[in-house]
Order: sequence, then structure tokens, then C-alpha cells
Amino acid sequence: MFVSFQIPTNKRKMEKQIVIRLISLVLTIATAAAIDKSPKAVEKWFKNLPYANTKTTKFHFYFHEIFGGDNQTAPIIAQANITAQSPTFFGMLRMFDNPLTVGPDPNSKQVGRAQGIHGSPSLSELALFFDFNFVFTNGPYNGSTVSVMGRVAESQEYRELSIIGGSGVFRFAKGVATGKTYFSNDKLVIVEYNLIIIHY
Repeated sequence: MFVSFQIPTNKRKMEKQIVIRLISLVLTIATAAAIDKSPKAVEKWFKNLPYANTKTTKFHFYFHEIFGGDNQTAPIIAQANITAQSPTFFGMLRMFDNPLTVGPDPNSKQVGRAQGIHGSPSLSELALFFDFNFVFTNGPYNGSTVSVMGRVAESQEYRELSIIGGSGVFRFAKGVATGKTYFSNDKLVIVEYNLIIIHY
């Protein structure tokens, strides 16, 4: 005698979700392991470099910096004797670890972090010197970084920074990061970034 059993709908949904989660986990592990960073693998990568073609990758995301109130992502770590009297905050230095999101809403999907320092280097205008990394934490670039450096003046609508290197997928990266203030008040700034990266 043959008896058939029907799996309850809820159980089927649960099994489907488990399968989807397992596939996502495998893809995440495979993506994170896609770039072998061992010395031998890096040496092999260098040997193949003369035969590699350059690629161009573009990014668009939002940078959220909280510098006032609770949950600061960019506290002051140093300042000069004259910073408090300076209209340009000359000599102030901040260390930051700012979220990068797909949209301007702080609760939108996070794609990475911006980690580094910026300081006020000008006696005559509001400007910042930046030295930081875009650290990608999601998707095919998970674990890779893009290194950025440059000066931005607050008076400019679009601020251009140099991409001077990277790691993982972005070894030997070069390119341009363009930022525009999306929102700003006395505690928070949201900057819209567009990156064009040339890499191997």
C-alpha cells in the first residue's frame, strides 16, 4: 500500500527559505574567497599583469558622517592651539568610520564603509584634506578597498578626489571620486559619491 504525505505549506516555505539562505551563504563565502591574498597568489597575479586588460568600474553611493550628538562616526582626535579661534577650523583633525549606502536614507542598504581621516588645512577658506579608504562589505567587491586622497573646498558644488590605489579586486586602482553634498546640518552631512575606477 502506497501512502503519500503532503508537506504543509508553512513547512515548504520554511524549507525554501533555508535553501535560499544556504545559497546566499555559499555565494558570500565564494565572493569573499574570490581574491586570494596569499603571497604566492599575489606574486602570480603580478606575473600575469603584463597580459591583463584594464577594466573600468563605476560606483554611485551615499556617505553619511555624524560629527555631532550621539553615535558620532567622525570624532575630533586632535586640534591646534588656534583651532577654536579660526573661522576655517584650521588644525582640526577627525578620524571617521562612515557608512556607505545605496540611497540617501541612512537605513537604505549598506554597501561598505569610508574609513580614514580628514583635517582642516586652510587658514583662508573652509576646506578639508582627506586620506581614506572605501571599504566594500557587500556584493562582488566584498573585502576589496579603494584608497582616496585629496583636498575639497566647501565652496565647490562638486569635490574631486584622486583614487590612488586599492586592494583585492582593485589592486593598482586609479581614477576619480566626485562628491556633492546631498544634505548637511550642524550634526550630519550626507555626500553623494560617484566613482570611476580603472583597475586590472
